[in-house]
Amino acid sequence: MGQFAFDVDAAGFEAAVLEASQRVPVVVDFWAPWCGPCQSLKPILEKLAGEFGGKFLLARVNTDENQELAMQFGIRGIPDVKAFYRGQVIDQFTGALPESGVREFLARILPSPAEELRQQAAAQRAAGNDTQALETLGEASRLDPGNEQVRIDAAEILLDAERVAEARQLLDSLSASAALDERAQRLRARMDFAPAGEAAGNEAALRERIAQDAGDMQARLDLAHLLVSRGRHAEGMDELLEMVRRDRHWNDGAARKQLLAVFTLLGDAPLVGEYRRKLASALN
Repeated sequence: MGQFAFDVDAAGFEAAVLEASQRVPVVVDFWAPWCGPCQSLKPILEKLAGEFGGKFLLARVNTDENQELAMQFGIRGIPDVKAFYRGQVIDQFTGALPESGVREFLARILPSPAEELRQQAAAQRAAGNDTQALETLGEASRLDPGNEQVRIDAAEILLDAERVAEARQLLDSLSASAALDERAQRLRARMDFAPAGEAAGNEAALRERIAQDAGDMQARLDLAHLLVSRGRHAEGMDELLEMVRRDRHWNDGAARKQLLAVFTLLGDAPLVGEYRRKLASALN
């Protein structure tokens, strides 16, 4: 049937469709041998699977042999074609479409060139190539200037690299709706810590100051800011907790206030509940 098209049954559905769809969209064609329209659609789907060269996979389910799967996915008429991505159905159609209609369907489910570059940049970043990832995101932005997720991706990399002014400029360029994106708001909250963190200087130098004088509260506060601004939230909160234990009243309760600010930054993260309990314990 081809490298990118295959038959699948109930036993192999999870691996061949649900797990595979974590990487690329998987188009599932529910069909039966006696179905005339199914036979018309089959060569179109197989041709396009080969033409697109792995940008999507085609899985074919014989509903006569896999009635439980057909029931599970509510198949009432065939051919029924469903596109899965990241384990979920993202689009579907019923009946035999002409090739032009199938191409329109694929255009809806496949990532745009800019989105493909976003995925490439994410892989580059995971491999530690942040500079290359920024270049790739720049190319994605040129292809699709309206894709604001590209700008948020780039702002996150810049903020991690402590290029705060550049990250702020990108976030300031977002539309009002994109500015409400959860990631964008989290990055803005992180930037509230970044100026203090940058002013605090070198992490090693701050740790040396604390090693020389464990009661150097300003060094501990500066270190906490620096750690939080770099996304190392637990380490930063540990420093703030130590400050609360040593002198909860220092600088008008600065350590406690900063801990509450980190809680706000992290939202519903499990870490928040853990450190709320630690703070309560330190205050009692």
